[in-house]
Amino acid sequence: MTWRVLDIAKAAVRRLEQNVSSAASYSLMNHLQFVDFAERALLLQGRALSNNLRETPRVRNLGDVEFRVFSQWGEDGIIDWLVDQIALPNHRFVEFGVENFREANCRFLMQNRNWRGLVFDGSTENMKALRSERMFWMHDLTATTAFITADNINGLIEAAGFGGPLGILSIDIDGNDYWVWKAIDCVQPAIVICEYNAVLGDRFALTIPYAPDFQRLNAHPSGQYFGASILALRQLGEEKGYDLVGTNTNGVNAFFVRKDLAGQVLSRMDEVRAFPSRHRDSRDETGALTFVGGRKRIELIADMPVVDLSTGNTVRLGQLDQPYSADWQD
Repeated sequence: MTWRVLDIAKAAVRRLEQNVSSAASYSLMNHLQFVDFAERALLLQGRALSNNLRETPRVRNLGDVEFRVFSQWGEDGIIDWLVDQIALPNHRFVEFGVENFREANCRFLMQNRNWRGLVFDGSTENMKALRSERMFWMHDLTATTAFITADNINGLIEAAGFGGPLGILSIDIDGNDYWVWKAIDCVQPAIVICEYNAVLGDRFALTIPYAPDFQRLNAHPSGQYFGASILALRQLGEEKGYDLVGTNTNGVNAFFVRKDLAGQVLSRMDEVRAFPSRHRDSRDETGALTFVGGRKRIELIADMPVVDLSTGNTVRLGQLDQPYSADWQD
């Protein structure tokens, strides 16, 4: 009798295990279907917003055309509006600093308008994850693992077959962004998107000194020390033949259009505005968020060196007087 009860109990456990396994499989299938339908819904809403923006004859600044589908902030809408305004040389993009491309500047452009793209990230795991995504086989996307420097970027782009005329170049590496853009000469993009560090203010042309192995959190635990000021990028854009047409309202990415094409954009805008940032992503030595905001963020990195591009001198950030204009002090 005891053995019979034991056999029945064992059989019940086996059935329970099978049911749990089936439930898990069913749950996973439902989850994947949900993700698929959610993505389709996002794309449909993004396309509807895109179509609505085409009906807008004039905008105040780029903030008026922002919307977010897969970008971190409002870059999807800005990019979509810009590519409608100008005669593009082709429908190709190069973007680096994309992590696994789940959240990126050019993903909506690729999926909504079927652009061809080249992306880089320094993480092998991120690129492996991207190659396992359905969008990777559904679109013409090249994904390369590489830690980007000013010394290797041209070779990497050319090796992938993306040299020459280009629709969009997007730079977001949280570090040597200024120096890498300065070094790029193998492509001639119609539009350039480059991250700026609003913590550095808007009155001085500043960038971190070039270091090929720069990593943001290794350089300073707060994460506030990286990149270049908006004025530094604006001046570099002028040198390379680009007009700044504005930034996103969150104060993260700046948008530049080649001078021979920029008039088509600027004629539909009331102002070119660069926005300050208000996000509070500062961290302590353990990596925990400290939520320092506003101008107090610059105090965290006051002792760090920056290159003042107007003089060529390297100075401590705290030595500079009033790095923020009145518009950036509210």
